Amino acid sequence: MLTVISPAKRLNETAHHAEGFTPTVPEFTADALRLAQTARELSARDLCALMDISPALGQLNFERFKAYRAGASGQPAAFTFDGDTYVGLEARQMDADTLYWAQGHLRILSGLYGLLRPLDAIQPYRLEMGSKLTNKKGPDLYSYWGSKIARSLNALAAEQEAKILVNCASAEYFRAVDLKTLKLRVVTPVFLEERDGDAKVVSFWSKKARGAMARFICQHHLTDPADLRGFDMYGYQFSAAQSGLAQSDLAQSVPERLVFSRQVAAAA
Repeated sequence: MLTVISPAKRLNETAHHAEGFTPTVPEFTADALRLAQTARELSARDLCALMDISPALGQLNFERFKAYRAGASGQPAAFTFDGDTYVGLEARQMDADTLYWAQGHLRILSGLYGLLRPLDAIQPYRLEMGSKLTNKKGPDLYSYWGSKIARSLNALAAEQEAKILVNCASAEYFRAVDLKTLKLRVVTPVFLEERDGDAKVVSFWSKKARGAMARFICQHHLTDPADLRGFDMYGYQFSAAQSGLAQSDLAQSVPERLVFSRQVAAAA
């Protein structure tokens, strides 16, 4: 069983290498360099428009792309990304056994790098997958990556003898996985907040829970998607009914959409 998660916009650039671990080289380093060179041609104002970011962030990322170089040193991706998903993942607190297993089974989707292992060294950047960055392959990053990400996941699945891909990524990022090429069955956990009889996805908690689910899988070296139902972080519990499962189906069926919900007290 493999798992994919999204990257984060926020970075912790003071992250240090985990003691005893050597950062690895991203699979699509050459592709990332070509994209960085394309982005380098844009002005700070262009980057603001491209990613709908502030002038300060536009200038910061203009300088990042300008500094991006092949072979430059970087920090492990899972330690550098610093958003809500990574609060749930807690990569820096993983023991060696969990981190090694994650290196073989967990992948981070990335607009710049395509696909990253947790220990892959990255240089500071911001380039969201949904960005309409015109490049030699088309008008956006989806056209740039094409089927390459899916083919890489297929190769990893063959190596690990995996048949399931657990999608803990956002819709924006998972769209970069070409499902026509992908040979794995996709299972997507969904995290709902229940309040006054109303159930909905709350972005902050959903992102945090997706990271925690990825950690749960890595900690327990899960290979059977049925075991995902044991996830109970942050008060979430698996809901068979909301997942479309009858009680009689529980032992035999794992739907494509696994729903976890938790009760939230009504506002005073």
